[in-house]
Amino acid sequence: MATDPKAFRDFEHHGWQEVAGLYHGSFAGITMQSIGPLLDAVGAAAGVRLLDVACGPGYAAGAAAERGASVVGIDFSSEMVVEARRRFPQVDFREGDAEKLPLPDASFDAVVMNFGMLHLARPEQALGEARRVLRKGGRMAFTVWDTPDKAIGFGIVLGAIQKHGDMNVPIPPGPSFFRFSDAAESARTLAAAGFTDAAVSGIPQVWRFDSADFVFYTMSNAAVRTAALLRGQNDQALNAIRAEIRNGVEKYRKGDVYEIPMPSVLSTGVANGEDASI
Repeated sequence: MATDPKAFRDFEHHGWQEVAGLYHGSFAGITMQSIGPLLDAVGAAAGVRLLDVACGPGYAAGAAAERGASVVGIDFSSEMVVEARRRFPQVDFREGDAEKLPLPDASFDAVVMNFGMLHLARPEQALGEARRVLRKGGRMAFTVWDTPDKAIGFGIVLGAIQKHGDMNVPIPPGPSFFRFSDAAESARTLAAAGFTDAAVSGIPQVWRFDSADFVFYTMSNAAVRTAALLRGQNDQALNAIRAEIRNGVEKYRKGDVYEIPMPSVLSTGVANGEDASI
């Protein structure tokens, strides 16, 4: 099914407006694990002007500022911007669209996006915008989840829905959630957007929590696409899905905690200073 960029953007925007306040207690414990490698990849340090696109609650921007970088964070969700400003008042956070950045050409040394690519209707356009605002030789880096056979939390949830529910819930169609888990696809898309020296690597991560229902709660209440998929199930199916997820999570119990592998994929490129071909 073809993507309707406006419908998908509106869907994602509404979702993140609704769940912004829940992010810290749900996904933050795992997504923050990518920030160190992400910032290392672009050389975030004193003297570097860095843009954090789709900044969410501002964790990557805040960490970059702690390294001495001059940072701007941008997100299309006004509620996320409120969260980010509250957590990191020393950082310049602004509301804006990754696919049409309200920023001048060649104004940054580095651009990062921590799990934002998954939520964009037109990720190619967002990469083109990142290239535009970078000076020649500036670096772009973004993270996404690895495939669900490796990012086990997603594997457990999607497997439970496939087994007990309906995968055809009417959700505005968007790009594949795991599109950029593929190294070749990430490198190709970076090149098309005007980046050279593409490199893709994995980041090992472990999701730790203390309740067997944590994954179901998080995916139901603090996500967007997956939450919509779960909300679209009837009560009988949803109860079976929840029980299946609990059973899957139990296999990863270690004493009083659960530890689930949730690796991410880090892609980087260097702005070549030429017009993008997309």
